[in-house]
Amino acid sequence: MQRLTVSLRGGFERRQGCLVFQFTGQLDAYSEKQFITYVEDVLMANAAPLVIDLNKIDFLDSSGLGALVQTAKKCTDAKRSFALVGNARVVQTVKLVRLEDFLHLAVDLRTALNQLKA
Repeated sequence: MQRLTVSLRGGFERRQGCLVFQFTGQLDAYSEKQFITYVEDVLMANAAPLVIDLNKIDFLDSSGLGALVQTAKKCTDAKRSFALVGNARVVQTVKLVRLEDFLHLAVDLRTALNQLKA
């Protein structure tokens, strides 16, 4: 994991032919730009499907949701498969704004990886 901001750390690994991004901390107005830049830089160098794992995120605000939507749009435009997983707080926030289908919200990492393999 590398520090993207004071409040956000992230990294990625390859699993089952997918890029699995994992983040800890806060995905908010302060960290959204670094999140987007980091994810986009990795995606430019890799063509694999991706999963964004937010199970260890403590806080997600509207700016963080915007960063996720922007990433999802880029994936859709590039015809790249993707999924999102998160803890109860993240899931509640995503469902509150009815983005679970658009963000391909999966119940856990295993399910997300299986969906992307199919």
